[in-house]
Amino acid sequence: MESIQTKSSDRPVNKGDSLRDSYAARTKQIFALVSMVGFAGSAIFGIFSLFSSGLSSQHRQKPVAAAVSQESLLAAKERGYETVLQREPQNLTALEGLANVRLEMNNKVGAIEPLEKLVKLNPDRADYKELLRQAKGK
Repeated sequence: MESIQTKSSDRPVNKGDSLRDSYAARTKQIFALVSMVGFAGSAIFGIFSLFSSGLSSQHRQKPVAAAVSQESLLAAKERGYETVLQREPQNLTALEGLANVRLEMNNKVGAIEPLEKLVKLNPDRADYKELLRQAKGK
């Protein structure tokens, strides 16, 4: 007699078929386990490298850069306003910005010229007159 068993679907199944099915199921389980371990390992590695790079970059920052940055930012603003004033000598925004930047840089002598132009263009503005008076030291 042959060794044939029947499944619930009433079709004949050989013992070799059930061995293949169990081998395929076992292979799928192993593959799933290897995939999960690989995914977990790569996630842990990514998180670890993210935190380690963040910590090391904090130690490399220099506090002196903030002071240099402020000075260079003011100098860049000054150049920008001067560039605008070369094209538009009576631009009120650029004149006021240049005067303010120079006052922030403690360059009172340099602030006098744009303040004089502002007073000339806007004689009714008392704040421009007051800034000019302060810059001249009167």
